[in-house]
Amino acid sequence: MSDISSFPNSRLRRTRVTGWSRAMVRETMLSSADLIWPLFVTEGEGIEEPIATLPGVSRWSVDQIVMRAAEAIELGIPCIALFPNTQADRRTEDGAEAFNPDNLMCRAIRAIKQAHGDRIGVLTDVALDPYTTHGQDGLIDDDGYVVNDDTVAVLVDQAINQANAGADIIAPSDMMDGRVGAIRKALEMNGHHNVQIMSYAAKYASAFYGPFRDAVGSRGLLKGNKKCYQMDPANTDEAMREVAMDIAEGADSVMVKPGLPYLDIVRRVRDRFDVPVFAYQVSGEYAMIEAAAAAGAGDRDALVLETLMAFKRAGCSGILTYHAALAARLLRVRTA
Repeated sequence: MSDISSFPNSRLRRTRVTGWSRAMVRETMLSSADLIWPLFVTEGEGIEEPIATLPGVSRWSVDQIVMRAAEAIELGIPCIALFPNTQADRRTEDGAEAFNPDNLMCRAIRAIKQAHGDRIGVLTDVALDPYTTHGQDGLIDDDGYVVNDDTVAVLVDQAINQANAGADIIAPSDMMDGRVGAIRKALEMNGHHNVQIMSYAAKYASAFYGPFRDAVGSRGLLKGNKKCYQMDPANTDEAMREVAMDIAEGADSVMVKPGLPYLDIVRRVRDRFDVPVFAYQVSGEYAMIEAAAAAGAGDRDALVLETLMAFKRAGCSGILTYHAALAARLLRVRTA
């Protein structure tokens, strides 16, 4: 027996006539608490460096990052994600700067925590690409192949370095096999029992990452591609295996990356696994919205909120987005 009566007993437009009615029956809710704001850190003081391929996004010096964290708190954004633009003279083939306790990332973490304490969460990226001269996420052998187990060992050192500095969430984005378990074990052994792991569990070898590589200074350095460790965009069942393994190894939450082109993956993860699921609206997605708005092809504010709602509707617990501050302001106006 159908649960929908026939017309005119059922007029589905009845509940759409007024704003208050649409709000009352809305199935999916989006708030500033659903947002994580990615921020790029650079050297210096009082520095803002606009990123040409990410209009409206800048690299900030540590003192300015502390101010962005204050802005996030005021807007009700619960967490920021940090990515360093490491100076060229500190990049090496082995990415050793990643486990320097006084590196750019660690100084930013400490400054944010000293200024704001637990009023804001700090998520930190674990991967070697911001620190290597070759732009790969791990160590490479003589043939240029990114080796797995040796990379995992140094990623553990990187993760502990960030946790010691005060990171709240460790987010390994490298896609090496076994790294979540190794990081979880090391966190426990070093007394970081409450540091979360948000695993980039289903990270695809995507064409949408270009502006991000500009932001962290690795685009011109990248030798080859990342297809031997990031996922094939054609695969979905493999993503379920990746997520299952990371949860079994100790991930507190998982991430799908990129975002909008992979909402089917988000939905499958949400339906199958009982953990928080996040998606990363990556730099290329952000840049396309900005380009569309600049060309007059759509209203920026409406495009931003509609795409973020799509993430929530697909099952996301939250979204990493460069539009986080804008979206939080728009949502504040909407609910005022």
